[in-house]
Amino acid sequence: MSLTLPKTIVLLGSGELGKEFVIAAQRMGNRVVAVDRYADAPAMQVADHAEVISMLDGDALEAVIAQYSPDFIVPEIEAIRTEKLQEFEDRGITVIPTAAATHYTMNRDRIRDLASSELGIRTARYGYASSADELVAISEKIGFPNVVKPVMSSSGKGQSTVTLLEEVTAAWDYATAQARGASSRVIVEEFIQFNLEITLLTIRQWDGPTLFCPPIGHRQERGDYQESWQPAAIAPALLESAQAQAKAVTDALGGAGIFGVEFFITETEAIFSELSPRPHDTGMVTMTSQNLNEFELHLRAILGLPIPVISQSGPAASAVVLADRASDSSEAIAYGGVHKALAEPGVDVRLFGKPSTRPQRRMGVTLAQGDTVEQARQKAKQAAEAIALEFIKS
Repeated sequence: MSLTLPKTIVLLGSGELGKEFVIAAQRMGNRVVAVDRYADAPAMQVADHAEVISMLDGDALEAVIAQYSPDFIVPEIEAIRTEKLQEFEDRGITVIPTAAATHYTMNRDRIRDLASSELGIRTARYGYASSADELVAISEKIGFPNVVKPVMSSSGKGQSTVTLLEEVTAAWDYATAQARGASSRVIVEEFIQFNLEITLLTIRQWDGPTLFCPPIGHRQERGDYQESWQPAAIAPALLESAQAQAKAVTDALGGAGIFGVEFFITETEAIFSELSPRPHDTGMVTMTSQNLNEFELHLRAILGLPIPVISQSGPAASAVVLADRASDSSEAIAYGGVHKALAEPGVDVRLFGKPSTRPQRRMGVTLAQGDTVEQARQKAKQAAEAIALEFIKS
């Protein structure tokens, strides 16, 4: 990889993770074009250029790439016309991690089949359904409780835990309503009685060894992350197992960049759950916990820049700031209580600047350092609770 800077980067998806990536890229002088389906998305607010298109529209993607002639295309979301990415890669544009990997990881079924069937990695027992009747049949085979998810979604959308046969139809309706793209296929998997869920941020380099951040523990509600902390307490043997599995999967996908690899941790096993080929929402804790955060690591891996060391500064945590209702077009969004949140030593706040809200939409995150993980988690949660969204009529 050429180390001459700056580079031109087209970012496909411009949410809060993309915003932090743009900031990291611009600190090294790069030019970033932020693309999303709606105007004034978080990453657009800090990028050099912004384009509002449907990324499922191949012609619209073609026009953006033709206009800016990027060195790199960096997807941040799944809802992209991935066959166009292969065309761009064939023309010599680097797609992160690769066009094939982006296509492969777009749906949960492909990545689960890769891990389980092709690589022999331990996963939860699972099956697929393309109708409510099929979901009933596979749910009875796997047993209850189980977890139902769209094969294509993000941030846990459409996920539910099903405990009774009578709940299956509602789970089907919820999963298909929340799916991204046109897919109406769902995955159902056995419910793992785990002690901990972790994200293992895995950095694949063009010409260097695969690197790992210290494991990040996280807690979910409604299938979406609510808080995360680092380091997560894991037995050394289980961490080694998770690292070996993460390396096997990311090696099979190829390319370069950071991958968020999720595992269920039980008393005796690290069980592969999911993978995202990009910075992970639970990894926002690295903005306060590491010498290089996940966005800086992603950028360095993409550009082929050295990563001499990843050091963790001590116990740290993050907690989300959520909206409790939908805003309307006549309302501006403001935030109260920020002064109270920041009064606690070791606390920081990131407000994403999203132009609208909906119930449970993530609008910001608090970051905290502490003497222990539990202290950091408590500080982050208290800071998040101090921040209140205000809706101001224009």
